[in-house]
Amino acid sequence: MVPQGLIPPVSSADNSPVIACSRLGKMYEIYANPSDRLRQFLWNGARRLGGFRPRRFCQHFWALQDVSFSLQPGETIGIIGRNGSGKSTLLQLICGTLTPTTGTVNKRGKIAALLELGAGFNPEFTGRENVRLSALLYGLSQGELAERFESIIAFSEIRDFIDRPVKTYSSGMYVRLAFSIAAHVDADVLVIDEALSVGDVRFTQKCMRFLRRFQETGTVLFVSHDTSAVVNLCSRAIWLESGKVLRDGPPKDVVENYLAEQHVQDAASAGEEVRIEGKAARQNHSEADKSRHQMSKVHAQLSMGKPIADPWRAAFEVFSFDDQDKHNEFGARKLSIEWADLRNSSGAPIRLLSGGEIVELRVRAQALEAASEVVFGFYVKDRIGQRLFGDNSFERYRTAPVQVAAGEHFEASFRFRMPVMPVGEYSIDVALATGTPESHVQQHWIHDALTFRGHESTMKHGLIGIPMEGIEIVRVSESAVT
Repeated sequence: MVPQGLIPPVSSADNSPVIACSRLGKMYEIYANPSDRLRQFLWNGARRLGGFRPRRFCQHFWALQDVSFSLQPGETIGIIGRNGSGKSTLLQLICGTLTPTTGTVNKRGKIAALLELGAGFNPEFTGRENVRLSALLYGLSQGELAERFESIIAFSEIRDFIDRPVKTYSSGMYVRLAFSIAAHVDADVLVIDEALSVGDVRFTQKCMRFLRRFQETGTVLFVSHDTSAVVNLCSRAIWLESGKVLRDGPPKDVVENYLAEQHVQDAASAGEEVRIEGKAARQNHSEADKSRHQMSKVHAQLSMGKPIADPWRAAFEVFSFDDQDKHNEFGARKLSIEWADLRNSSGAPIRLLSGGEIVELRVRAQALEAASEVVFGFYVKDRIGQRLFGDNSFERYRTAPVQVAAGEHFEASFRFRMPVMPVGEYSIDVALATGTPESHVQQHWIHDALTFRGHESTMKHGLIGIPMEGIEIVRVSESAVT
């Protein structure tokens, strides 16, 4: 949490940058032992008095060097790079928790910052006391804080712990409270340093919904190792490497180059040589030879009729629907969703499922009033709220719309093959509406009604995988080739 002092406000008619960094650098003096620090101070002080050049008893480490960029109003910039590349240092220089060694940072508007865990809160203060202190530092008046205090606590979902010292909080609780404060201070710019990588999937989804609403009027600068989040959320990306800007441009291009470079470095650490041509990492001849050798082993297995393990596998743990934990729901509520669950092909509730198997999503509801043209729907989303797939019942009942009487209970089922997905956390939104896709009323929508977590997966890249019905490799005769 960073007080903004006399930073000028953002005017809607002013299109000048909200943040402008010019040749920004941060240098640290690294001493081999504590006595060198004293020697540097005393010895060089005496040498300066005598007119001699000072002697250096330390090494200079540049965490950040010659970084220049500007952030325009309404823009969202993602900063990527390996650990130690200077990402967090850059955000701290922008927010004012560090002083630059070289260069300048010009800012305007109110900046709300979620930096690394431990920054901004007094660990001895309770959550309630830290809320009051942080909100006042952000510039809220006592009256504004009083109006928003209950909303801050409700958003954080840690009411039972609000009067405990934050030093007793888990990392997830800390982020919940910090993000909740930042969401209620009317900031012009939101600065986030990997905060969304901590916490459960439901709260992450809530934060992502807030971020998307905030992007409509505000400006965002955030650090993330989640490259899919950068591509999905950002209008621009900056790649930092060894404290310098290596690339600045469209998120897709920057991320593709970054991932290609990471592939090269990972291969090099494993003793393999890989070169980059254009945007893709390509194997050299020795790697191609190794690949051919591996393929020949597959050919041998095929020719001898040996079974090959199913290459598509993913294990997911499913969490039950909690009708007391529906924090994110909306709708006219003439129809109300009561519960939802996932079942296997035999109709039994699922607690563990695998990618590629047939599952059934069931959603039960009650009509509080009579209604016609009833439509159920669902979305499956990843951790950052990207909609991976979904469907609704409209087409199935287009010619015979569903009607329900007041007080009636009714249920929808969606039967589908669960895709293979990477290890991670996922959630399912369920919804109930009346009308048509072109003209309808949302009766009840529950965000994150069900959640599930992937514990293992053969899939490493992309968002979802398609279970193959079959994979076959055959030898081609010379006559067929020619």
